[in-house]
Amino acid sequence: MPETVAETGDRVTLRVKVNGTEHTARIESRLLLVELLRETLDLTGTHVGCDTSYCGACTVLLNGRAVKSCTVLAAQADGGEILTVEGLAQDGKLHPIQRAFGESYGLQCGYCTPGLLLSTYQLLQHKKDPGEKEIRKAIAGNTCRCTGYMNVFKAIRMAAKLSKEG
Repeated sequence: MPETVAETGDRVTLRVKVNGTEHTARIESRLLLVELLRETLDLTGTHVGCDTSYCGACTVLLNGRAVKSCTVLAAQADGGEILTVEGLAQDGKLHPIQRAFGESYGLQCGYCTPGLLLSTYQLLQHKKDPGEKEIRKAIAGNTCRCTGYMNVFKAIRMAAKLSKEG
């Protein structure tokens, strides 16, 4: 009978760039990306909401694509670039998306917010002035149980405007 990862202590060396900073870590090959971010790199802005990929609270950008980090093995990110919610603000200034969500009341309890912010970031990288259908598609993998989404849509439209203004 084959031994499990836990029994063999199967570890791999991982090299990733997270929010512009290079990291090298020796990790268990079964470690999830969300666990790497939260437990190894102490970037706790990425939330664990459901462990089933339904809620999207764990969404990060991996090589420019939104992924649910609870479904990606950390080893799959080897050599890649990751953007987490902590990487949005620069030099102590909130990113326009973060400002828009705050000003438009696009968040309440805040648990879904990191995933929504990064899904919005990806959307605005590809579509500078998205319509409602594009916004709905972009955030379809993110569940918010508080806002009813109207203020989320308002925040995304404001974020698009603020991003265009620079």
